[in-house]
Amino acid sequence: MSEPKAASKKPLQGKTYSLFGSEAESAGYYALIKELAEGFLSKLPDEKKLLALIRKAHSTGLYKRLPEPDRALLSLIRKSLKTSLSVYTANVKGHLKTLPISKRFDETLRTKEEQYHLYMIEIELVNRIYKESFKAAEYKFALLPHCLRDFRPKCCAVPGDIEALCKGCTEDCFINLGSVLLKKYNINPFIAVEMDQEGLFKKLKAAHPSIGALGVACVPELAMGMRLCIKLGIPPVGIPLDANRCARWMGEARESSFNLPELENLIK
Repeated sequence: MSEPKAASKKPLQGKTYSLFGSEAESAGYYALIKELAEGFLSKLPDEKKLLALIRKAHSTGLYKRLPEPDRALLSLIRKSLKTSLSVYTANVKGHLKTLPISKRFDETLRTKEEQYHLYMIEIELVNRIYKESFKAAEYKFALLPHCLRDFRPKCCAVPGDIEALCKGCTEDCFINLGSVLLKKYNINPFIAVEMDQEGLFKKLKAAHPSIGALGVACVPELAMGMRLCIKLGIPPVGIPLDANRCARWMGEARESSFNLPELENLIK
């Protein structure tokens, strides 16, 4: 099998976020999020405790019940994330102002800017905590979103045993590029179609007791998917899309991308 070639891509703007920020590549985002995680871990070295604390920041009620040292650390984390990550979430406020009333009950679509920042650091911590357990799993699968496909030709994906399978019809398609890379590390790639992820994960967990999941999705959906996997006892890892550009966000489907070298760093 041939190695995936480097995909040509340009900085993309999403409905609410873009991991390119003001740069031509998304590599700067990954360097920064790792640096932030290291800084927070110097204050609270236990990765799982830090993850649990950051999750509590999403709930005002939980936050208020925290001991003062934890509230102080969360305050520091919030300020650091806002200062460092706002360049990647510049479109959130404008999106929320124009969000129709009919869509304001959608938990994902109504994600606030601070929540994006908390999800970003949560994804990084989950990757750190579960990376080795994921790699040790006997059966590993990945779900790639349909917005990663090359929009020029008609997608030739076919039904697989759990989700759709890429047939590699174009070399520049990010689903094809990701699939080739994932197969190199014995990870079974599928194109995500099924809406009932919990049902799908339970089915896979029953069939493969030693299982690991890899997701590629927009920031809020990736964080939620990781939480679901952890709840079901499936070690998760994941890479966020460079920008959220699917029809759910944009009103019409637009191509997206993700950082292939970062994916390989995560799974090798």
